[in-house]
Amino acid sequence: MMRKMDEMEMTISLNAIKLAWVYTVVFLFIWIAYDFIIKGSFNENPAFILLITQNIIYIGCQLYLKRKMSKNEK
Repeated sequence: MMRKMDEMEMTISLNAIKLAWVYTVVFLFIWIAYDFIIKGSFNENPAFILLITQNIIYIGCQLYLKRKMSKNEK
């Protein structure tokens, strides 16, 4: 049985997730820039699609959860 995380463990976990997300975004951006310089376009680049969709999902989830939390406070 798993126990709930305390505040310190939750903060550490969230910071690790944020750093992993930043690493992924930077890595994908460098990959896309490299391909654009070599090939001259974004066509057929899965890194570009992943970068865009990942950030759309991230922003969408943030907006949804903020609205959900603000409704619960009322």
